[in-house]
Amino acid sequence: MPNSSSISEFLLLPLADTWQLQLLHFWLLLGIYLAALLGNGLISTAVACDRRLHTPMYFFLLNLALLDVGCISTTLPKAMANALWDTRAISYAGCAAQVFFFLFLLSAEFSLLTIMSYDRYVAICKPLHYGTLMDSRACATMAASAWGAGFLYSLLHTASTFSLPLCQGNVVNQFFCEVPQILKLSCSESNLREVVLLIFSASLVFGCFVFIVVSYVQIFLAVLRMPSDQGRHKAFSTCLPHLAVVSLFVSTGIFAYLRPISLSSPSMDLIVAVLYSVVPPTLNPIIYSMRNREIKQALRKVLQYAIFYLQYRHNFLT
Repeated sequence: MPNSSSISEFLLLPLADTWQLQLLHFWLLLGIYLAALLGNGLISTAVACDRRLHTPMYFFLLNLALLDVGCISTTLPKAMANALWDTRAISYAGCAAQVFFFLFLLSAEFSLLTIMSYDRYVAICKPLHYGTLMDSRACATMAASAWGAGFLYSLLHTASTFSLPLCQGNVVNQFFCEVPQILKLSCSESNLREVVLLIFSASLVFGCFVFIVVSYVQIFLAVLRMPSDQGRHKAFSTCLPHLAVVSLFVSTGIFAYLRPISLSSPSMDLIVAVLYSVVPPTLNPIIYSMRNREIKQALRKVLQYAIFYLQYRHNFLT
């Protein structure tokens, strides 16, 4: 039987059985990928260029957009290339890199969402101390901590996963390299290191989730005590997009990893993987810009400048 030292590549799950359907999936994924790049790119550009958005909330939103771009870029380009060239192969190093970057960006994003809930808690429950608790240095430190925690967690998880002997073949039943699918190729059904790491991971995720829930309980209690309807509306308008993003992130993740075994099948696993790896990065920019007047105004300025530049360039060249 093959072992991990003899495996030079893995075979990913094809998106469809026929070339025509694979081509259709390629164009569909390309459209989703470009939409995610456009949405997150516009959010990043608007926050970076508009001085009115140089606040802690939008600084964290900029980081979230960058993480979303990285997350979807880790999985979709390889899946699209395989669909276009009608192949399933990914190198051993490429698979390890995909696992590392996906875990890194995903865990950093959840850490950042937790920090963003703290930002909203301070802004609404302790507004007089907001400038002190959320100054530029504190924001940079918290953002760096989220990225650093994601990096260390991913490094530990990836090293633990790919140090296991693999003797169950090289077929990964997913359209990208995913830790649960790699573990199915392991020689042993249970590994103490991986079990300990999974328990540790679950504890961290649960701790972050409890922190977010407690923060929003305090936020909603503070909002309900506000005397003016305008103040309540403004508070809710800044909190609801973040709450929607957290709900989307957590619900897709829970359904992916905690759903009953009876619902597990190659086609269902594929749909679920698309839900938690592709849908959140694509929808997050839409959620944040849908009811945010400041983001809309900044995006309008960016688009107007882009149109003006293109017209000027066209007139200059002609």
